[in-house]
Amino acid sequence: MEFYCKTRIVSGQGVLKELKSLNIRRLLLVCDPFFAQNGWGQKMKELSGAEAMEVFDGIAPDPSAELAAQGTAKMNAFQPDTVVALGGGSAMDCAKAMVFFSECPAKLIAVPTTSGSGSEVTDFAILTHNGVKHPLIDEKICPTVAILDSDLLSTLPKKLIADSGFDVLSHAAEAYVATGATPFTDALAEAAFASVLQNLPSSFQGNTEIRLEIHTCATMAGIAFTRAGLGLCHALAHSLGGEFHIPHGRLNAILLPSVIEHNRSARGKYALLARRAGLPGVSETVAVRNLKNALCKLRQELQMPESLSAAGISPGEVWNKREKLITAALQDPCCSTNPQTVTAETVAKILGEVTGRG
Repeated sequence: MEFYCKTRIVSGQGVLKELKSLNIRRLLLVCDPFFAQNGWGQKMKELSGAEAMEVFDGIAPDPSAELAAQGTAKMNAFQPDTVVALGGGSAMDCAKAMVFFSECPAKLIAVPTTSGSGSEVTDFAILTHNGVKHPLIDEKICPTVAILDSDLLSTLPKKLIADSGFDVLSHAAEAYVATGATPFTDALAEAAFASVLQNLPSSFQGNTEIRLEIHTCATMAGIAFTRAGLGLCHALAHSLGGEFHIPHGRLNAILLPSVIEHNRSARGKYALLARRAGLPGVSETVAVRNLKNALCKLRQELQMPESLSAAGISPGEVWNKREKLITAALQDPCCSTNPQTVTAETVAKILGEVTGRG
């Protein structure tokens, strides 16, 4: 058993000022056009005290391998000593790929502006190529510093709160039952799952006071799954997301209850997770049922779709791409740490359950 987190985590209100202490001379800011056009480039330069700065602002949802290649070329030309990824999982994934493929030995600083991916503390990045999401996993891409600043969370859109919140729940639930789970990862996953299950509706309704806690839980779940692994829910979410471009957390919300039902070998741990989250259930069967029901109730409360059809994907589209979706899910590295061996039959059955009616 082994556990570590190499990322220094700085958390609180206004902690972006910590950039000044990191001795940044040449800064490459990786972000989407929104941040680039709203004065964040100049603000980051001032906060960091960098002598020179370039901005790579081409980030879009589900970053492609081609986009990462463009960013890598810019990085090689500029030769920064520091890369700052500002944004959600897409910005961090692209920045990580740039650091991995670049010849430049720059340190990576992650500044998440959403509370979901946990990418600020993981050695995972997801790139899309030819309609398939490919996980890139390497210790080299784990950020040196993660800055969790609550000032960045005050104006989050409701849909983003819901999608990213369910991403945290799925990270925690899958890490808790993954084959690489340890008492260290269990403690982080339990705490993150219980807090987000309880507090996400309040954040969704506009309570900004609770958002730093959820932000912290996203990081905790990220540490947990980096060490423990994930499972079939994420493998299928990657497969479906690469093909249909539905937000990742939304797909997790659709898939997680069905995956829990099919991971029968992990029912004991699911029951324990339910009880640790304050859900009743004397027997395993009742506790697991209450866990699934709580997730479905939360999904409804957050106005999220309960099926792929409700998310805008017709049953015919799913059927026509069924074999490709199953193959991509089975080849995803997340399947290797699922608590139960994943078969094509299992994936097909879950796809059938979550497709919904057109």
